[in-house]
Amino acid sequence: MTNAPQSFIPVAEPDIGELEEQYLLKAFRSGWISSLGEYVNRFETSFAGFCGADYGVAVANGTVALHLALLAAKVGPGDEVIVPPLTFVATAAAVKHVGATPVFVDCEPGIGTIDPHAIESAITSRTRCIVPVHLYGHPADMDPIMALANKHGLVVIEDAAEAHGAKYKGRKVGGIGHMGIFSFYGNKLITTGEGGMVVTGNPDFAARIQLLRDHAMDPARRYWHEEVGFNFRMTNLQAAIGCAQLERFDEIVAQRQRVLDTYREAFVEAGEIVVNPALSWAEPVPWLVCALLPGRFAGAQRDVLMARLRAEAIDSRPYFNMLCDMPPYRNGADDNPRSYPVARDLAMRGLNLPSSTALDRETIFHIAKLFRQAMAEAER
Repeated sequence: MTNAPQSFIPVAEPDIGELEEQYLLKAFRSGWISSLGEYVNRFETSFAGFCGADYGVAVANGTVALHLALLAAKVGPGDEVIVPPLTFVATAAAVKHVGATPVFVDCEPGIGTIDPHAIESAITSRTRCIVPVHLYGHPADMDPIMALANKHGLVVIEDAAEAHGAKYKGRKVGGIGHMGIFSFYGNKLITTGEGGMVVTGNPDFAARIQLLRDHAMDPARRYWHEEVGFNFRMTNLQAAIGCAQLERFDEIVAQRQRVLDTYREAFVEAGEIVVNPALSWAEPVPWLVCALLPGRFAGAQRDVLMARLRAEAIDSRPYFNMLCDMPPYRNGADDNPRSYPVARDLAMRGLNLPSSTALDRETIFHIAKLFRQAMAEAER
């Protein structure tokens, strides 16, 4: 491994430029810097259309987007919500926030999205929702999930926080289920710094989420509140950045795709490393570069490789930890370390490499070379 000094290379960084600055300054100078202003409505309408949905409701972040979607679906204490065990913690946390219980279902090999063929056996009389996660930009298999939901009278809320613009059989994710939620955190393809969105084709769901996000203020009687609501609003400043990001979406995705394609080229010699696998019916988006390592590098050995990169000022991060292993989300039999073998295998073998649009070809090949060297050294 080289010890040459270099600048730190993060896993992700936002792609923001002159258009974002222009819109942000316009919003700032308008004086509408809180949750009212032209950009909020514009962002909601534009993003809903982008997803093929009729309604968009902008909120403070992706976690509260899911929280409000669950409340709109009337999920509460005593209910169960089916989720994958391999995802960011917010998916299960939002279920807990409404008083319900997350029920985990194993994932599909390679891509890590929820296995639709394993869902039905997890459905009980208490099940109210299925929350498929479009993991690392790859869509979940939505047709069988929607068929199960229709059969059992369940609501499907797509967690598309990591998959802006991804397509399932030609359809944009987020607009396939009854509701879809998105995050606009700083590392996402579209960012507003913090922020989120719920999209839906159901006017009742949209109205309910709009009410609850703004303290449940009666739209016909200002400052009158029939129930307890939340302050989950997005600011006009954030929405201004979001509008610019959405207009630049094709450009941003093209640059991320260039980065991903270059990694694939750079890792050709390391044929055991699988980079962002995709199924035939999917058009994933290149959110983060995902490298799946051979089994002998799982767990602690993977972490050694990451530490070697870190010593060279190159950041990386492991795949998400298994939610069923975490104290707040254990459900009896889920404590078994052999539970959910597919998800567990991916969680132990996966890692994310620097994915910024600012990366050039030379830097990507440098990262890949260092990583291959670290693998070779680990096997000596």
